[in-house]
Amino acid sequence: MRRISLLGCGLMGAPMARRLATAGFPLTLWNRTRAKADALAGTGARMADTPAQAVADADIVITMLEHGGVVAEVLFGGSGLPAQDAAAAGLQPGALVIDMSSILPEQARDHAQRLAAIGCSALDAPVSGGTVGAEAGTLAIMVGGEATDVERASLVLQAMGRPVHVGPAGSGQLAKLANQMIVGITIGAVAEALLLVERGGADPAKVREALRGGFAESRILEVHGQRMVQGDFAKRGSLGIQLKDMRNALHTAAGMGFDAPITGKLASLYASAAEHGLAELDQSALFKELQQRQCKA
Repeated sequence: MRRISLLGCGLMGAPMARRLATAGFPLTLWNRTRAKADALAGTGARMADTPAQAVADADIVITMLEHGGVVAEVLFGGSGLPAQDAAAAGLQPGALVIDMSSILPEQARDHAQRLAAIGCSALDAPVSGGTVGAEAGTLAIMVGGEATDVERASLVLQAMGRPVHVGPAGSGQLAKLANQMIVGITIGAVAEALLLVERGGADPAKVREALRGGFAESRILEVHGQRMVQGDFAKRGSLGIQLKDMRNALHTAAGMGFDAPITGKLASLYASAAEHGLAELDQSALFKELQQRQCKA
């Protein structure tokens, strides 16, 4: 049984750790805020004080962190984490690092090159499905890297969801940006449509029900639409993280000479929502931003 180290026990990392423990993998956990890792003690996992300690005997290391800068810091040191405490200092030769965070494709490629230089392999394997998918083990997992490493990681990834190999290093992150473009844009479309029918006197909850199963059906209409009609914007995903991902998509598109006007428009709306204090709510809280605009109209 492969020994796993998971770095990052937040909203997504914690349920992923539970899935891995349930699947029987020997598991070591690290989180910057130790209490979040300690909360998983009931899984049978070991706790470590530093990333280097956490990965010391791991065959596979999984990172689930906030953004690319944090991933680089935890892997290689910096910004208050000494290099000797970073994961690279403790990795065994031949270890496989799977970054399941959402970062820039260019960052994923850079991390893979730096890990290869110390004799380790890397996959970028961001996920979609939110905390619900993480808890159920049904995450969509988009994997970039070498086919042999994908095969090596298959059982571990399958414990958390449905992995698909989409191309070389960085491709998983590119696929995640495509996912976040679709998610972010569709949340905006659902929110605007529900506000329109409400303004016209129809029942938004009933309209959502009527649309289900037709061409407008989507996971966003099902899940985020329900949150909108219930006014339930408790944080599962994060509007702030959605904005970060939309901006990453625009940055990557610009680097490719690709014009993404729809993504640009929605990114500006998420930015406005964040400025109005909604960043720490669920991304479906874009509804509140659009609702407030209607009140001012």
